[in-house]
Amino acid sequence: MSKKNEAEIEQTGNGFNIGNFFQGIREEFEKVVWPSRKQLVSESAAVLLMVTLSASLIFLVDKFFIWAANKVF
Repeated sequence: MSKKNEAEIEQTGNGFNIGNFFQGIREEFEKVVWPSRKQLVSESAAVLLMVTLSASLIFLVDKFFIWAANKVF
């Protein structure tokens, strides 16, 4: 009798193997380089600043076009 590997034993009818799926997830999480708290805070602040600046610029451009449209029409 030949020894079957885990993939042959746990495989379902559609070819999906839940054991290999979770093993793959674990292997990928081990490759992740997690940021330090300092890096996380500084990059989050940079994103919030850029979002705020972009929203402000869009708001000002919108208000300008509303003002210009009221002057023309």
